[in-house]
Amino acid sequence: MPQRTRGPTGLSPREAELLRPRLDAFLASTDTRARILRDPVEFPHRYTDPRDIEVSALLAAALAYGRADLFRPKVDALLKRMGPSPAAFVRALDVAGARELLTGFVYRFNVGTDVAVLLLGMGRVLRELGSLEALFVRGLEARGSLHGALAAFTEALRDVPMEPLRKALGPERGLHHLLPAPLGPGAAKRLNLFLRWMVRGPDGVDLGIWTRVRPSALLIPLDTHIGRISLHLGLTRRKDSSWRTAEEVTASLRALDAEDPVRFDFALCHYGMSGVCPTQPVPGNCARCELRSACSVGRKTVRARGAT
Repeated sequence: MPQRTRGPTGLSPREAELLRPRLDAFLASTDTRARILRDPVEFPHRYTDPRDIEVSALLAAALAYGRADLFRPKVDALLKRMGPSPAAFVRALDVAGARELLTGFVYRFNVGTDVAVLLLGMGRVLRELGSLEALFVRGLEARGSLHGALAAFTEALRDVPMEPLRKALGPERGLHHLLPAPLGPGAAKRLNLFLRWMVRGPDGVDLGIWTRVRPSALLIPLDTHIGRISLHLGLTRRKDSSWRTAEEVTASLRALDAEDPVRFDFALCHYGMSGVCPTQPVPGNCARCELRSACSVGRKTVRARGAT
């Protein structure tokens, strides 16, 4: 059998042509309205002012790790205590206000001091530049790459006096996990998730309030679900959760949609999150899956079931 010829992405041109209509149909069949209620993007959807959307989105994305039923109450409680305008709250926030809001806060790796840095950093940026978009665009123009722009973004947010915070709330614990600086070789899933929300849309899921960044520049928010499904669909051969893997998956998706490569992220991620496409394949689910013909694991699972 002749070896297939791959393009510059994980997909050959023929595979891209075959996969595109299947993914489009899969996306169209996703009940996005129901899934939003199980996704952290639900939090910025509560607001209409662009600055409130930015602030709530970055807070929600930064804490969106682990189980959704654990981090969602933490984000919800913080936003409720921040009042009707998260942007106004962080603009006026000082160390005393951070202590009042965050004393006793703990979520897995993060404590109150970590979150205080994020909130105070956002407040300073809004006061000085007017928006988080302006900060990101400044970094993009200065460093010329998405990775460089995100690195500059987190570095600027972390530029707050630490000693007063440590005296008020205790030492930081998971600040690098919340706001990685330096950014490093990881996929930066939650930062890229925040960018997806801000840049894409509005389409019912993503909010599309940033106008100075194009969707074509985005990188897939790579998590375990996207990584696993991407391997099954041939979007990548890589098995690690690195920036390079996210780039390879995005390059494959760009062959399907050059202008909006990450538009499939929400549907694919929730396919894994929902348990329909788990780590151990379920034959009945695979048999009903619209992507089965493009999925190496789905095809194998269904063939094995038919042989028994």
